[in-house]
Amino acid sequence: MQDMELARLAQELVRIDSRSALSNIPIAERIEAELAGFEIERLDYTDAAGVAKRALVARLGAPGGYALSGHMDTVPSTGWTDDPWSGRIDDGVLHGLGSQDMKGAVAACILAVKRAGQGTLILTTDEETTKAGAFRIAERSALAQGVKGIIVAEPTTLVPVRGHRVHILFTAVARGVQAHSSTGQGVNANWALIPFLVEMREVFQRLRSDPAWQDAAYTPPFSDFNLVIDNHGTAQNVTVGRATVQIKFRYSRRVDPMPIQSAVREAAARHGIELHEQHEGKPPELPPEHPLIAHMVRATNNAPVTAPYGTDASELQAIAPCVVLGPGSIATAHTPHECVALADLEAACDLYQRLLAEAQEMP
Repeated sequence: MQDMELARLAQELVRIDSRSALSNIPIAERIEAELAGFEIERLDYTDAAGVAKRALVARLGAPGGYALSGHMDTVPSTGWTDDPWSGRIDDGVLHGLGSQDMKGAVAACILAVKRAGQGTLILTTDEETTKAGAFRIAERSALAQGVKGIIVAEPTTLVPVRGHRVHILFTAVARGVQAHSSTGQGVNANWALIPFLVEMREVFQRLRSDPAWQDAAYTPPFSDFNLVIDNHGTAQNVTVGRATVQIKFRYSRRVDPMPIQSAVREAAARHGIELHEQHEGKPPELPPEHPLIAHMVRATNNAPVTAPYGTDASELQAIAPCVVLGPGSIATAHTPHECVALADLEAACDLYQRLLAEAQEMP
């Protein structure tokens, strides 16, 4: 029998537009409406664009035990041809932006704590961009202190993920002079980028070919080094006044990021490129025999794995050991046909409820 309360809450959360560029306060307030009887901590901040944001920590019952964590923001709605916020349910499947990543899981976490009558919720924002919400919780939250472990409910098909990569975001900027391209008066910033990009391609190729820069415990074993170029809307008959390259470099605990950082920094300096860096916390990774991982293995009957992507665990590990364990597959996340089966959310909610009860009995 379908869990109508869970379906309703997940559907209502999907219907609230909380893309990372927007304020998440409307969805935070909707979530707070579900938390009667909880002790609630609001961590408000303003992001770099001046947008108001709110992270939430809420506890029901005694301190300690496990915390369940999810994020309230979503990626942009790029590529969607139908309504990204419809929240429609067809044949037991919830559709919409954020349904899988990860509003459905957030709904499952909320109801699991309510039904268990105990537990802590750690609900962040800006997970899809800067991890700023998780960072503020790790730095400032009083309610989050003392938990024994944190279950980050990102989609893993309920297979425990004991470790994952984190990223460094390199932003390289070349500057030119904007003018009508026919006049010969402009300077195209793209030409300044080309020598830098040639060196970045060499870094990319080495990451994929040199075992010394790889980690066999991950699939794929090579680090991501994804490049995106932005001419900021320049027309084809205008010389480019500013050209920006962003490179997301992901690495695991066994990979030393310093050679990559040095290669990017030295190339930027050599070619007169302005460079900025944004870092996450250290790669979170627990050994298979860690008590938290061992408990998750017993509870799910699934062997632990590692993941190539990142989560809020990179910041939340400062509070307590983290495992990533959530409903559904990441396969439809960040796509214009994102969806999650309600049966997967129900299975996760039941599992979380059981884990919360067991955690209180553990030493």
